Amino acid sequence: MTERRVCPPAPGPLEEYAERFDDLFVWLAQRRGFREYLTGLRAPQDRNKTLTCLAGVEPVTGSKDAAVQRLQFFLSESTWDAAKINDRRLELIRADPATAPHDRGVLVIDDSGDRKDGTATAHVGRQWLGRLGRTDNGIVTVTTTWTDGRVYCPLHAQPYTPAHHFRRGRNDLDLRTKPQISAELAARGKDEGFACCRRTSSCGPGKIFVKRGCASVRW
Repeated sequence: MTERRVCPPAPGPLEEYAERFDDLFVWLAQRRGFREYLTGLRAPQDRNKTLTCLAGVEPVTGSKDAAVQRLQFFLSESTWDAAKINDRRLELIRADPATAPHDRGVLVIDDSGDRKDGTATAHVGRQWLGRLGRTDNGIVTVTTTWTDGRVYCPLHAQPYTPAHHFRRGRNDLDLRTKPQISAELAARGKDEGFACCRRTSSCGPGKIFVKRGCASVRW
């Protein structure tokens, strides 16, 4: 078997964390991209949602920079499994006494959205966008986060696909509503060890009325 090539390390203690994911990547370029992505997320930037900011270069004019192109390929073209990476991240959180979940935490469900022009992008549609506080054309992602006021741990995320993307619209059996996605992600978090005494939501026009240990959804 060919020995793995050495990957350029991430800065400081970030390398020790990154090494724990190395077995989930096949190629050197993937391991390098993962380290550059982590570094960009942790860097003190005003915004870390664009590739140019993650790579630490100028917006727009730096879009052709080699570091930006590597991140673009890593995030959109490379064949690593995002679910396995997230499972490993949660496994490390559960194993650390400083971050391990307990049943006195709270599960927060959110459906924040970002504006997006056009209609060709997957999951895009006219819908309520919580960050803007209005209905507009955009993409909405349902997320779950476990917190006890001290530890803040994002768990899972799943984009919501509006009805017009399906052949039979709202009558299509494959359509998953935001409450359905929320319930599925909440159950998944519980099954993976993130127990909670309450569930709450910061959803837009939909409301989740909190009870101890459960939640009923209206949309």
